[in-house]
Amino acid sequence: MQYNRLLIFLFLCLANFIVKGQDLQWTEIASGIWKGVVGKPEAYDLIKASGAAPNKEALIKLGAVAFPLAQNDIVGTISDGKTLLRFPLEKEEQLYGFGLNFQTVHQRGKILQLHMDHYGGKDNGRTHAPVPFYVSSKGYGVFINSARYINVYAGSGVRKDSKNPPVEKDRNTDKSWSSRPYSDAVEIVVPAAGTEVYVFAGPTTLDAVRRFNLLNGGGVLPPRWGLGFTQRVKSLFTADEVEKEANDFAEKGYPLDFIGLEPGWQSKAYPGTFEWDKNRYPEPAAFVKKMMDKNIRLNLWINPYVSKQASFYKSITPYTGSHTVWVGEVPDLTIAEARNIFFGQLQKDQVDIGISGYKIDEVDGYDYYLWPDAATFPSGISAEQMRQTYGVLAMRYSAEMYHQRNQRTYGLVRASNAGAVSFPYVVYNDYYNHEDFITALINSGYAGVLWTPEARASKTAEEWLRRFQTVIFSPMAMINAWSSGTKPWSYPEVADQIKELALLRMQMMPYWYTEFAKYHFEGTPPFRGMSLETGFKQEVRKEAGSDNLEENPYAEATSKEIKDQYMAGEYLLVAPVFTGQTTRKVVLPKGKWYDFYTGVYAGDGEVITVTPGLNKIPVYVKDGAIIPMMPPLLHAPKTGEKVDLEIRHYGEKPGTYLLYDDDGETFNYEKGEYSWREIKTEKDKKGKWRGTISAAEKGKPNTIGKVSWKFMNPKPLKGSN
Repeated sequence: MQYNRLLIFLFLCLANFIVKGQDLQWTEIASGIWKGVVGKPEAYDLIKASGAAPNKEALIKLGAVAFPLAQNDIVGTISDGKTLLRFPLEKEEQLYGFGLNFQTVHQRGKILQLHMDHYGGKDNGRTHAPVPFYVSSKGYGVFINSARYINVYAGSGVRKDSKNPPVEKDRNTDKSWSSRPYSDAVEIVVPAAGTEVYVFAGPTTLDAVRRFNLLNGGGVLPPRWGLGFTQRVKSLFTADEVEKEANDFAEKGYPLDFIGLEPGWQSKAYPGTFEWDKNRYPEPAAFVKKMMDKNIRLNLWINPYVSKQASFYKSITPYTGSHTVWVGEVPDLTIAEARNIFFGQLQKDQVDIGISGYKIDEVDGYDYYLWPDAATFPSGISAEQMRQTYGVLAMRYSAEMYHQRNQRTYGLVRASNAGAVSFPYVVYNDYYNHEDFITALINSGYAGVLWTPEARASKTAEEWLRRFQTVIFSPMAMINAWSSGTKPWSYPEVADQIKELALLRMQMMPYWYTEFAKYHFEGTPPFRGMSLETGFKQEVRKEAGSDNLEENPYAEATSKEIKDQYMAGEYLLVAPVFTGQTTRKVVLPKGKWYDFYTGVYAGDGEVITVTPGLNKIPVYVKDGAIIPMMPPLLHAPKTGEKVDLEIRHYGEKPGTYLLYDDDGETFNYEKGEYSWREIKTEKDKKGKWRGTISAAEKGKPNTIGKVSWKFMNPKPLKGSN
């Protein structure tokens, strides 16, 4: 009996030890970034998959800051082979992030499983970029470095030992009773016996986002041509049909920088051979050169599943997984031999003859076509981890091909994750809700990814124009006509407006290019939500009783989600109009704002109602903003080509802007071959606006020709000097 009691006592002690919360030891690994370790982290994680290295120099420039949370309130626990994490929440906090969501911006109160998948129409964590990173309105961020399906309870569970327990209410008599009591913690379950945790300080929420991006190497700096216009042609187009498409763009005066070829470029697809179809493209090298001579680059669709008809099938088979996708072998891209064979084929057959990039399709999900979690891979990486990172691996090693050639690329991908911030790819999918596309564009800024609200086809000319307007103010200006064959001029009644928008995209290239340079060097997302904008303050809703059992209990943190307007670069606020709308409300942050097209004063820290008409997407500019513009060329400037600038200034405040410049195509900027030209605008003694731009640096690239100035100040404000 005594022996049995001793065994029970030891068992209880062991059980208590297993579930005991661990004290996280925090190490500041870079300015404003701390790493903590719980248990024994797995050897394979998101950062290792991406190979990301922090930009420590840029992080130092953000300045030293204190740890942003009470360390004792962060708890890590190992239980049942899982890591349980808990982070504190204050009543006034709102949360953003947790991956590429499409319908919601506010994430407090959500229950999610961050699981790589095609987006299925509901924000439940299954998405194309299930990034386990979130930021708080209190100006800090948290990242869980695990390549697992992570369960998130973003302020939804109530612990009985809570420091801020909700008040017990009687539903029979209290109308303010809610089925979702207040919770003061974010709780996260990682299905592994250990993980790394990173905490990012601000002081602002945008600073926390910047630090996350810079931890992962900083954002991508695309080639200039990548920020031009792209058309993806029908799947089974031939070389002659592709050339005709390019000729039609030129003859009709529509800009075009690169064309996307869909599966029909390959001899077989689904699964693929990764070899040219000799009937549709009999002379690939000559075809690619002919298109390049027209200043048109080519981007090729692939999904990385290998057909038995591929010339390298036998050599790669030993390095593939246990299951197939569409009967195609799945290369284990964590193994060097598999990478050498697979990307070696792409290199010799396509990249070496001048192909400029790839669209990497169907690496995201749909459980019924992707490998199951029961699959195994020769590296020993689990099927779950492989699913969470396969798109990251495909981006990483395809991008390396171009980096080795000192040639920048820019492409599309269906799956991304943390660590992939610096990769030259934009996320897309087959979901086609316009409103949700804009919400995704907003959320991309919290997730360290880029997203394109592409246009494919439309039911009406109005819808086509509205979709195209948002395409222009996005990371990739693209029509994806792989199925529809749609052209910019397919809706004749709005063809002129479409051309004007496409040319505006080209005019704004100096601005877009500089804003992407800030993404790379400073970590600032070029497209981002309003909560990251200084001076933006939403009206807080008052708590009120409700019979709705799903009422959000976070009254102090709850306001109307702003998920249909966003910041584009440092100075522009974009407020899309959707099909059927004639008016819309725009929430202007504090400070004077002006109409982008006319320079007319719009408002200051207020909600305005606008009626833009069909031809305009509402865009507003900060007081003192400087927007550099170039002529409306049909192609992006080539390396070394100089372009004239028209520098626009808005408002009544003097302005300062650093304009980025490099050769536009190579990685020579990594060797210091770039410059920031300072632009300044101010009034002279007579009250007349004047502008200056600093001289080009000796030995640095200089693509700037003549400079002219346009002061968008049609009428002075009443009472202004």
